[in-house]
Amino acid sequence: MAMRRCAIWSSSWGCVSAATLALGVWSSPEAFAREAGLGAGPGSGAAARLDISATQLPDAITELAREAHVSIGTDGPLPPLHTRPIHAALSVGDALARLLAGSGYRARQVGNTAWRIERAPAAPPPPAPHAPVPATPPEEGYSKPIIVTATKQPLELSVLPAAVSVVSGENIGRDDPRRSSATIAGQVDGLALTALGPGRNRMFLRGVADSAFGGESQSTVAVVLDEARLTYAAPDPDLRLVDIQRVEVLKGPQGSLYGTGALGGIYHMVSHPADLDNLSLALTGGGSIAAHGEMGYSGSAVANVPVLPGTAGLRLVGYIAQEPGWVDTGTRKDGNTTHVAGGRVLLGVEPVNGWRIDVTGLGQWIESRDSRYVYAPRSYSRDAQLAEPHDNDLTHLAGRLTGKLGSVDVMLATAMTWHEVDDTLDATIGAEDFGMADPRLLLDQRRYRTWDSELRLRGHLAGLDWLAGLSHLDARQSIDTTLQGGAGEDLLVDQDHRDSHDTAAYFDVTVPLIGHLSLDGGARLFASSIRERRRLDSGRAESKQNKAGVTPSLALSWQPRAGRLLYVRYGSAFRQGGTMIDSNGAVQTLKGDELASVEAGWREELPGGAQIDIGTWYSHWDDVQSDVLEDNGLITTTTAGDARILGVEGSLALPVAHGWHAELGGNLTDAQLTRNALGYRLDDRRLPVVPKYTVRGALRHDFTLASLAAWVKLGLRYVGPARMSFDPDLDRRMGDYVESNVEMHLAHGAWQVALTAQNLLGDKGNVFAFGNALRYRTMPQFTPQGPTTVFLSASLAM
Repeated sequence: MAMRRCAIWSSSWGCVSAATLALGVWSSPEAFAREAGLGAGPGSGAAARLDISATQLPDAITELAREAHVSIGTDGPLPPLHTRPIHAALSVGDALARLLAGSGYRARQVGNTAWRIERAPAAPPPPAPHAPVPATPPEEGYSKPIIVTATKQPLELSVLPAAVSVVSGENIGRDDPRRSSATIAGQVDGLALTALGPGRNRMFLRGVADSAFGGESQSTVAVVLDEARLTYAAPDPDLRLVDIQRVEVLKGPQGSLYGTGALGGIYHMVSHPADLDNLSLALTGGGSIAAHGEMGYSGSAVANVPVLPGTAGLRLVGYIAQEPGWVDTGTRKDGNTTHVAGGRVLLGVEPVNGWRIDVTGLGQWIESRDSRYVYAPRSYSRDAQLAEPHDNDLTHLAGRLTGKLGSVDVMLATAMTWHEVDDTLDATIGAEDFGMADPRLLLDQRRYRTWDSELRLRGHLAGLDWLAGLSHLDARQSIDTTLQGGAGEDLLVDQDHRDSHDTAAYFDVTVPLIGHLSLDGGARLFASSIRERRRLDSGRAESKQNKAGVTPSLALSWQPRAGRLLYVRYGSAFRQGGTMIDSNGAVQTLKGDELASVEAGWREELPGGAQIDIGTWYSHWDDVQSDVLEDNGLITTTTAGDARILGVEGSLALPVAHGWHAELGGNLTDAQLTRNALGYRLDDRRLPVVPKYTVRGALRHDFTLASLAAWVKLGLRYVGPARMSFDPDLDRRMGDYVESNVEMHLAHGAWQVALTAQNLLGDKGNVFAFGNALRYRTMPQFTPQGPTTVFLSASLAM
């Protein structure tokens, strides 16, 4: 059946030709109903559970007609536009409005169970160039659906039984290369970062934090770009959010979908694909100045070029930024300047109708000239010492094929990521244990390579939505740590190479139950292995371990009406064990850690645009692997014991007045070690890094200024107290500070000007109590907030 030639979709007849039912000549709605042979249906006002998984408009209309028992006619064939799946209780009118949004078509009811799709009337002409555009209050109704793809299938946030935060591209910043994961952490409750500096930070979610020190343990949060996993054990690559549609933060263990290591959750960036039809260019540039620091600048360019209109398109992204330094070291002023450069090339090809190939290549290079810690609280200076530069270079190549085989959506993807992280530390203090007469610098060179491949199938069968896939991940990491002396000699003090493999099959099924209840269940069957080769004083040692098992998930959700969701979810994840060096200098294999979590959530969309999201959770974490600092300043891994994490978080988005919009959010986390396996007494059993609580708020006002569309936003965020380490000798207090910022944007046609200011209050709170591992045991270290910085930028979109 050629669905794209269908002009009538009938619940009883299926696809009916336009010759049989001549659209546009019905004498009355009743005549149309009689001619189409329609029986009694639910009508347009009754909301019923709909499960429409089709991703092209004609197929989606067919599913809607069948499920809602209505007939839907058109003036001709509908184009194969991409649509968003619907899994919610909606009336036929609301469902059609969602499917046709942005398509240029609209639906009109012409009978009790009959609808007609017709072209929408042309939009009214724009106002005169100098006529002000009055600000209007938001429409009474529900907000535009937010689609989440971190779940490996496109699902509306309003029906997703899991804790997810979505930050749109508008809230990230319009092609601003200064915006990164730190920007997202300021807007997402439960997301925490260490603060060593760009490209050096570790990322944690929902209190699942093993250590502030960056060792060899696999990350507890997986960083994902589109369909590709960028990291395995590397720090956050700090990918700049230029030309990114949105960032989705999927909270809680995700072992059933993502496999090993996803204990805390997923940080998922969704890029703009290449547009095959439209030529466009966007340019952005600006400069900044810090109250205690130097000048900075940034610029970006995004170009989309249809190579073969309708068939092939190319998207080019490039950006560069110099972020002002603000730490003085001896006579070196503002030494911690950071330079960032990056680019992406995206190729999209649709060789045949319904199938698409996407190829992505990217590179990003971060260079920081010095570190940002000091030795006195609330200070921006430290005594003279050697410079401690940092490099973080990321190269990534990915390919993806998507299409349909019958009614089944198919996705085949593979990606390779190369990641180089180099750190330099002043070794003139704290390197005595290595026996070098005049140690000067400690060079830490880390190389990562991640190869991620996946085959995924998705469909709808007998009222069930199903997802199934096969995946394989191969990760390699190597560490070479060298001590350099004043006379030019080199001493290799640590060397380790680790190969990790994970092969899995997974599935997820959603089953509609009675009374607006749905049950979602999934599991991942995996086989994982690690092979490690390590250099010891006694020679080289090798270890290998294998693990096979299953990580399940289960969720029960209740949606009594559109826009209201209550759910309970169970999730789990596993992380393969590493190795440690015992007191005798021998390699010891560690047992992998496992985490299981139960959470309950309530998500509500209210008329007028208000949204509320509240969740609470309990997690049990067995055999926590933690990176610890040895006496000689090197980092090794050990088993800390068992932990439990209790938490509650909530957010509220609320239109408060004409053109005014408020956002509130908060998080309370109680993470404690319940079994101590560290071998020493603990005075404080809290897990490291994660603040006990955070509170944030923002107020935005949209208005017009002469002929300009404008908006201004003020944001505040309080970060509560946190700690550095389990070890009482290494523990430091940090946190307890306020972040403040303001943004103002003016737009006229293709032009936009933005003025932003960070740290308005000039706070110098201690964001991270660590900087140099060699000196850490002998002197306190503090990382102050960056000074007040003002940034002015302009952008042009053509």
